[in-house]
Amino acid sequence: MSVVTERPTVPSNEPTFRQSVDLMFNRAVALMDLPPGLEEKIRVCNATYTVRFGVRLRGKIQTFTGYRSVHSEHMEPVKGGIRFATEVNQDEVEALAALMTYKCALVETPFGGSKGGLCVDPRQYDEHELEQITRRFAYELIKRDLINPSQNVPAPDMGTSEREMAWIADQYRRMHTTDINGNACVTGKPTNAGGIQGRTEATGRGVQFALREFFRHPEDKAKAGLSGTLDGKRVVVQGLGNVGFHAAKFLQEEDGVRITGIIERDGALFNPDGLDVQSVRDWIVRHGGVTGYPDANHSADGAQVLEAECDILIPAALEGVINLGNAHNIKAPLIIEAANGPITAGADDILRERGVVIIPDMYANAGGVTVSYFEWVKNLSHIRFGRMQRRQEEARHELIVRELERLSDHLGDKWSMTPDFKARYLRGADELELVRSGLDDTMRTAYQSISEVWHSREDVTDLRTAAFIVAIGRVASSYRAKGL
Repeated sequence: MSVVTERPTVPSNEPTFRQSVDLMFNRAVALMDLPPGLEEKIRVCNATYTVRFGVRLRGKIQTFTGYRSVHSEHMEPVKGGIRFATEVNQDEVEALAALMTYKCALVETPFGGSKGGLCVDPRQYDEHELEQITRRFAYELIKRDLINPSQNVPAPDMGTSEREMAWIADQYRRMHTTDINGNACVTGKPTNAGGIQGRTEATGRGVQFALREFFRHPEDKAKAGLSGTLDGKRVVVQGLGNVGFHAAKFLQEEDGVRITGIIERDGALFNPDGLDVQSVRDWIVRHGGVTGYPDANHSADGAQVLEAECDILIPAALEGVINLGNAHNIKAPLIIEAANGPITAGADDILRERGVVIIPDMYANAGGVTVSYFEWVKNLSHIRFGRMQRRQEEARHELIVRELERLSDHLGDKWSMTPDFKARYLRGADELELVRSGLDDTMRTAYQSISEVWHSREDVTDLRTAAFIVAIGRVASSYRAKGL
């Protein structure tokens, strides 16, 4: 299950999360030539459904409140996760739904934006109780077509995982027994229940691919005062849940970064020589936090590590962790928003004025919805990726290898194939490799569209504004195509 973390203390003079999203939207549309009516249509949330339902638990009926917001239906179905957290509220859900609209447009997945939430602390209930709660919440949404393969497709979010998605999918099939595409009503399911390889790691993997693409652009690296490759870069990760863990793990194991700091709700770990991400994750699973972890300095105050010297900061938990209260103390020259809205609008202004480069959330954490799109397509096509072509690819590769072997025999000691070349080349791509390839291509293409706007317009001074301009432009084009 995704880790549920405590919300940060945000100064009272900060705009709310929803206001921050609106402020960033306004900053972008001020640089665009949109008719006022279309601008307002894109900004507003189309609808929010609030449900209050009872579940008999522990000998009494407990009442729960849940939400499902639909921000934009410029494309359907709409897409967005369902989070379980005690602080869920309508404003937050609507802000997240708006971000989903722009995120889907930016990475060119054919969805509108939606989001859902249930006011519940999943840590307070056992598995059977959570299943009862989840199924009843799903029932309330399904009967109003707020979960439907062709209208509204949820996914996991904070406090939920593939387990909850499997319960929701099963609930949908119980209520729609003749819908052959019923599995596509939700994404993020277990692989043995219609899911897709690579979905659990998708958002963290997307963060890795986003950083890789950023480091392919010398001019962009220079703006952050960085050079070279990711190898050896010092990285601090705030939140080692599903997203933070996979991003940190892949960056450490495949790109050679040093994870010098990890921040969790019970404090933070710091080691200038680098932390073993897998080891820290295993410790958290066993002990419920980072307290007591050996081979690192432990600080009860996570803010100290958040503000520590590093090359890249990855906030991967909740919104508002970087705000007016601490923005001046952030020392990282490059921040990549693995979470939704970790930097408030006020903090964003401060950081941009200081020259900090921010890779925005709507792009950086779009790996989840991208692979969700692949899963949705897989469910509608009723066949796994790679099943039709994998062996055919291997057969064609075999022809080349045989010719190379003949050449090797003919030349004798003068030339031979690299020892592991044959095994590596003969293996056709499986579903996981195809998913990762598709995600990598998506993240590269999306970043290039943002970077082009960033560098081609003097009035666009940051990646977030560039991302909003690209996304809003695509949403506007969809509405115009509809005749609006």
